[in-house]
Amino acid sequence: MDVRDMSAPTENQESAPAQTGIMPGVTSRTMKITDEDAGRAMTLLQKYKEQKKALDERLVENEEWWKFNEWDLVNGGKTEAERVDPEPKSAWMFNSIINKHADFMDNFPAPNILAREESDKDAAKILSEVVPCILDQCEYEDTYSDTCWDKIKSGSGLYGIFWDKLKNGIGDITIKRCDILQMAWEPGTEDLQESPNLFYQSYVDNKILEAEYPRMQGQLGDGILSEIQDYQGDNKKFTEGKSLVTDWYYKRSNVITDKDGIQHLITTVHLCKICQGKVLYATENDPEMGSGLYEHGLYPFVLDTLFPDKNTPAGRGYIDIMKDCQMYIDKMSQGILKNAILGAKPRYFSKDGSGINEKEYTDPNREIVHYTGSPDDLKPAEHYPLDGVYVTVHANKIDELKETSGNGDFAQGTTTSGVTAASAIAALQEAGSKLSRDMIKTSYRAHKAVVYQVIELIRQFYTTSRVFRITGDNGQDQYVSIDNQMLRAEPIEEDFGLYLGGRKPYFDIKIVPQKSSPFTKIAQNELAKEMYNLGFFNPQLADQALACINMMDFDGKEEITRRIAENGTLYQQVQQMQMSMQQMAALIADSTGDTRIMDAMAMQNGQAAAGTPSVSSKSQTAAETDDFGNIARETKSSTAGKARERAASASTPKV
Repeated sequence: MDVRDMSAPTENQESAPAQTGIMPGVTSRTMKITDEDAGRAMTLLQKYKEQKKALDERLVENEEWWKFNEWDLVNGGKTEAERVDPEPKSAWMFNSIINKHADFMDNFPAPNILAREESDKDAAKILSEVVPCILDQCEYEDTYSDTCWDKIKSGSGLYGIFWDKLKNGIGDITIKRCDILQMAWEPGTEDLQESPNLFYQSYVDNKILEAEYPRMQGQLGDGILSEIQDYQGDNKKFTEGKSLVTDWYYKRSNVITDKDGIQHLITTVHLCKICQGKVLYATENDPEMGSGLYEHGLYPFVLDTLFPDKNTPAGRGYIDIMKDCQMYIDKMSQGILKNAILGAKPRYFSKDGSGINEKEYTDPNREIVHYTGSPDDLKPAEHYPLDGVYVTVHANKIDELKETSGNGDFAQGTTTSGVTAASAIAALQEAGSKLSRDMIKTSYRAHKAVVYQVIELIRQFYTTSRVFRITGDNGQDQYVSIDNQMLRAEPIEEDFGLYLGGRKPYFDIKIVPQKSSPFTKIAQNELAKEMYNLGFFNPQLADQALACINMMDFDGKEEITRRIAENGTLYQQVQQMQMSMQQMAALIADSTGDTRIMDAMAMQNGQAAAGTPSVSSKSQTAAETDDFGNIARETKSSTAGKARERAASASTPKV
């Protein structure tokens, strides 16, 4: 359901009268989004949030588990006085989650942008150098880390990719970690981009709102129309002196006809900011934003899901999978500890009226205890120690949690079952990390979507040239300039003027991991040394090396293949040049009898030129000639014959 369609006035309707929600410089007759539209949007938001309530509650509960507050959830409304039993909080689930996060950070993504057409190679090369700089300026590594925590814990990490018109003075791209609790989408949608309306809510200081929107002065305070589901305890947001601002994103589709009469469906994304039921800003009310908020036609959010669920873009995380097992581990630990405490502290039965001074008896510093009556009136209470089977069940539950989360011993670098060989340990670790590799690939897909939106924001907003410092191949700093001219549509010349609507450069985005893991670095270095020892970089073996590499799969394969192919081509060129020089030297020796060039070439190739017979008489240069004076045959003992012999032996240079 599109709220915008519900409120769009017809041609015969009068525009809404001027009101406090109208933007400065926009008359009531140009208003397309009014406060009535905002009210209907907030009503729709409430319906969205009702369907999302179970997800929000699960996210809040998972955060309590992450903070080791699971006993507060189990004990419900019990008071502190009623909670007398020990409440152990083991960190098996915590250990599994931090190991998963370490896997993500060891494989931090790096984008490699490839051109789809040869004419776009230069633009792709510049983007491959500039986009990582933009991500670094946005502190993307911190954002990636925080979003991975959300993904691992609760199953959904949310990125926001926006254009900040005030950043760096001229505007620039910003990437933020967003909270899925503050977002609402159409129920039943599995992709955020398929939702016709998308809402994101946040609290903004009233002073900031009044400064940016002066018409809101005196209208802020109580009366928030929609509350945000918040976390518990110390994680609650501070809302005093703030107002709730709702960012309402919605999509509009229009059919346009190109120069050839072909109709195209164009989707644009619009934004309306709502506070206290009034429109603060709307792109449809802004004459400069007629094409929508962003030209790429996407919501500026990317959701990274761990374990997907049906009919929702959100997923489940490891806390959802492990918290039940973790609770049983802690409850069994509670029983074992309680039994151990009872066994360590003796208890006694005392008969009423026995005359035992209990205060003196329970004081370990008293040497004499007074009593009247029979000693049999005080008997020790029998203690029943736990059977070993309970300890075994407790250990099995721990193993169950480790296996369920894919966080076995080898995944953490420890060894069991007598495995001591380094190669065997490495092989088992590699096999045990397949779950992590699968999760990381899903994050790479999300990262690819983030990079795509970054490129599209460059295409739209980099109207002025910007300079970025990059590290060149030689390790020195270089400065690259970029604007959006290379990314805009190519102009097409027509008979009646210039038509701007040609092909836009588009790119393929390949995500590769940075070498953050020491194990990955060592493996890569060992592979390089092994290739060197096997002669892969010997230009004489280029064909064999390329055939072998084509059957291999490793990071950087394309670069190694290119270098080996270049070395082989260069070697063939040098060899051809040497053959040509040898042939020329042989011709010179044939015609003049001077073999000095041949001797020099033989010495250069490591062949001894000594022992060559000197020219003593003309008989040694006996050669048969035809009627035209051309050499027809020569003897092996002739000077030219020996020169040819040396040329033949030197045809393959020594390397």
